[in-house]
Amino acid sequence: MTPEERRTAEILRTIARDERIKEAVRTSPLLYPLLLTAAKRYVTGETRADAIKIAQRLEKMGYHLSMEHIGENTLDSQIVHEAQREFLALTADCSQLHTPVGISFDLSHLGLLLDKGLAFSHVEELAERARHSGHYLMISMEESTKTEAIISMYERLAQRHENVGITIQAHLHRSLDDVKRVLRLPGKIRLVKGAFKEPQEIALGRSVELNERYLELADMCVRAGRECSLATHDQAIVDELDGRDYLHRPNVEVELLYGVRPELAHALREKGVPVRLYLTYGTEWYLYLCHRLAEHPPHVHQAIADMFDTARLQDVGYGMS
Repeated sequence: MTPEERRTAEILRTIARDERIKEAVRTSPLLYPLLLTAAKRYVTGETRADAIKIAQRLEKMGYHLSMEHIGENTLDSQIVHEAQREFLALTADCSQLHTPVGISFDLSHLGLLLDKGLAFSHVEELAERARHSGHYLMISMEESTKTEAIISMYERLAQRHENVGITIQAHLHRSLDDVKRVLRLPGKIRLVKGAFKEPQEIALGRSVELNERYLELADMCVRAGRECSLATHDQAIVDELDGRDYLHRPNVEVELLYGVRPELAHALREKGVPVRLYLTYGTEWYLYLCHRLAEHPPHVHQAIADMFDTARLQDVGYGMS
């Protein structure tokens, strides 16, 4: 990134967490529909039906899928229970698909910040439902202040449910030790760089050093024979993983966010690499949009164009119309 792009990314990550701006967007009859249009490049829609419709089309094209009802940091018990019911319904609706789906979620969406016991019981119920339908759960990673609580809960869950996986953020300095911890357990590991703004004493910034850290952690997971999802849009990392002959190993897949680098997804699929696309839906899309734009600030121009020319969204690059 250029210095200007880094500054833009920093601003986007800051406003993503500004509740005043989020509320202003949510209640504005002008801003809400405009920004929702921009978000639809990365979010399948606001309803489960929107997500399932796109999922069915992508599955027919040969992609594997992860799906998430967006939400996090929920402090209202009613909303937590509503989220649980939505995830149960999503798990049931995934029976319309023919390959195993990764049901992804933030633990803070299911009650982690209210009652850890409640969150644990919610995930246990989801794990059982998913097991019966042939799907699996993938716990997402959140800000570093929650990392220990998330890893600890995963350790408890994975001892009881083999279809529960965990996400590791390579940028955190602690992640080398965290990978060693989770490699003792049976679930899938999803490796990401990390999207959250963190202080330098806790995490690496985007850099060559971070790429090297990501490859080191990927090497640990792949060589351990663990089922792993290498989630990255970074061409340099993808090329290095390919050069190490990791992408055709039976325990490895590449995971990409819906709407981000669809041309890479297509190219990898054409080469016979298993590609999983991460589909999101729901009304809590504001933070998600900010993070996608922060990862590649030039996409701000694309977002503005999308707002005023919705025809641009009819085909996000997967051959869909």
